[in-house]
Amino acid sequence: MRLKRLIGTAALATLAAALWWRKNPSACPYGQRFWVEAPHPIVTRDRLSSVLIAQPGERVLEIGPGTGYYSFDIAKWVGPEGKLEIFDLQQEFLDHVMRGAAERSLANVIPTRGDATALPYEDDSMDAVVLTAVLGEIPDQAAALREIHRILKPTGRLVVGELFGDPHFTTLSSLKRQASDAGLDYESHSGNWFAYFARLHPR
Repeated sequence: MRLKRLIGTAALATLAAALWWRKNPSACPYGQRFWVEAPHPIVTRDRLSSVLIAQPGERVLEIGPGTGYYSFDIAKWVGPEGKLEIFDLQQEFLDHVMRGAAERSLANVIPTRGDATALPYEDDSMDAVVLTAVLGEIPDQAAALREIHRILKPTGRLVVGELFGDPHFTTLSSLKRQASDAGLDYESHSGNWFAYFARLHPR
């Protein structure tokens, strides 16, 4: 009986924490990076590749790269003549990815620290922008999506990855609505309701 009570209390505490986190968007702290290093079912690197369709020589921005789960592959896809810009609020994550890039001899990864609602990039300067399990962590998602629209080339694309279980999970229908308000139209997605990569483009 006591064990059941402990399990019930733990479950309620976990649920309460998840609800609080959902109502108070914030980035995953570097000290809890094990969450972003865990396997990503359905939102795999291969699936990202099939949706992003990165080309050699492209300039791609990854917002919230975590510890580089997708970063190193993207850097390889765009090749040495391309650039992968990684952008994060926390310097620790940027430093972590850059160490990994150096270990893999990837010289085309460029780190920048800042707020996604004020991206320090020129208008129409990116071929693609990638966010995986990141959009819901941004308190002002509308402002971030407007900034993404601003920096994307007219022929560019935005790829958003989401995985159910993340306290900040954004449903595909919510993403379509928010993106449309920012001038980004839904194109296609790969995956299912619980985990997907969606591709959008500037209107």
